[in-house]
Amino acid sequence: MSSLRTYVITRALLVIPTVLILLTVVFFILRILPGDPIAAMVGQKVPPEVLEKLRKEAGLDKPIVVQYVEYLYNIAHGNFGKSLIWGRRPVIEEIADRFPATLELTIFGFTISVLIGIVTGSIAAFRRGSKIDASLRLYSVLAYTLFIPWFGMLLQMVFGVYLGLLPIGGRIDAGLAPERITGLYVIDSLLTLNFDALVSALSHLILPSITLGIVLSGAYTRIVRNNLIDVLHQDFIMAYRARGVRERKVIFHAMKNAFIPVVTLMGLQFAILLAGAVLTETTFSWPGMGTFLLERIQYRDYTSVQGAIVFYALFVALISLIVDVIYALLDPRVRY
Repeated sequence: MSSLRTYVITRALLVIPTVLILLTVVFFILRILPGDPIAAMVGQKVPPEVLEKLRKEAGLDKPIVVQYVEYLYNIAHGNFGKSLIWGRRPVIEEIADRFPATLELTIFGFTISVLIGIVTGSIAAFRRGSKIDASLRLYSVLAYTLFIPWFGMLLQMVFGVYLGLLPIGGRIDAGLAPERITGLYVIDSLLTLNFDALVSALSHLILPSITLGIVLSGAYTRIVRNNLIDVLHQDFIMAYRARGVRERKVIFHAMKNAFIPVVTLMGLQFAILLAGAVLTETTFSWPGMGTFLLERIQYRDYTSVQGAIVFYALFVALISLIVDVIYALLDPRVRY
């Protein structure tokens, strides 16, 4: 068995205890919080028998060990419980309705941030010490310190209110939602050849994606610049140039080596984007997981909050595994 395959299998197996620890932490943190979550949701004026019935439906009347075993069993079978409000739908169905919106926004925001970061970081590295380098370093600091709601509202005022070029909220114009296939409006519009929906979906994505992309690009600019400068001064790059290798090929090898730590940051940023899109989704009235989680916290929908956090934890574990595999593919030294 090759060392790369051994590495991938080992990392995949290590995800199991990681996920188990995450699930255990989520379970116990939600249960050690003070107060009765059912009483907090329905209020104190509810008859005791109704309160007890709701606690029984949520499984909170059972011993904590039994709750924990049932919790792990249900999650292993894809059962995240039922919402305690609004028709009491299965939480997994609520997540399936909201997650595509967050994923679509995350993909576009993430892509913009990586593209801006790589371009500005590379330019700063190759122009090291120049005014361009200083300007881009200043940009990276300013971009990273931007407050998302403030920056988002600034873009809304300029491009939505004063210029009237772009919508300032929502995911698509009323009546234009494409037939649901993946839940991602851009892809569904292309698959169903619904170009009106495609234009509307893209126009609604521009402002929130740019907001996320610019704010997150600052970190990429700095890490790409610093790593590229470091790699460009290493011996193997000097050896390439001494042997007369074309500069384009030298730059390719330099950037490939400089991107190894960038891949790690990309994985972390993608996971953070999923969880941290709450501010962006709230600013742009984006119907994704961020607004879903915020809404259910406000209504104290205990099972929905628990299900959403567990879903995030599982997704972050999956992203971490993918990043580890990509890391091993880029760096031959990463093996078992």
